[in-house]
Amino acid sequence: MDRIAVDDLDDSIQAAAVMRHLTEPLGTTDFAMNYYELEPGDSFAFAYHSHEVQEEVFYVIEGTATFETESGPVEVGPDEAIRFGREEFQRGWNRGDERVVALALGAPLEYGDQVKLRYCPECAEETDNELDRADDEEAVVACCKECGTETGRWYRGSMPGEVP
Repeated sequence: MDRIAVDDLDDSIQAAAVMRHLTEPLGTTDFAMNYYELEPGDSFAFAYHSHEVQEEVFYVIEGTATFETESGPVEVGPDEAIRFGREEFQRGWNRGDERVVALALGAPLEYGDQVKLRYCPECAEETDNELDRADDEEAVVACCKECGTETGRWYRGSMPGEVP
């Protein structure tokens, strides 16, 4: 048995005000688990994306999350959950005025290939992006795979990180 206190875990650089990885501290081997707190305007992810092999479930504890999907926006409120299948595109946001608190669960643990679509101002369209740490290790940077243009940059606790 493994037991942790979420507040004792380090905050990760994300598009959310707070994101704490629970997978490794709990020692799970077959699924991923993350804790999120989203301020208004924050997102669960850096991009509209899909996972090749991982299904993903979001359980909203507080607030209302709005998920961009191929079928249009879907709102998920407190004590509701939403599941995304393998290769199903999505990105969740806090479009409201109150904080969103949620858990994200994914299985299997590995993502496989991911497609991360972001708007590239140079290409003038949505393109697949690569995410990497900045040279100073203090930020996560998204760059267009087609032309290399930076499309977003996030620092710990910062938001929104989107390039206009």
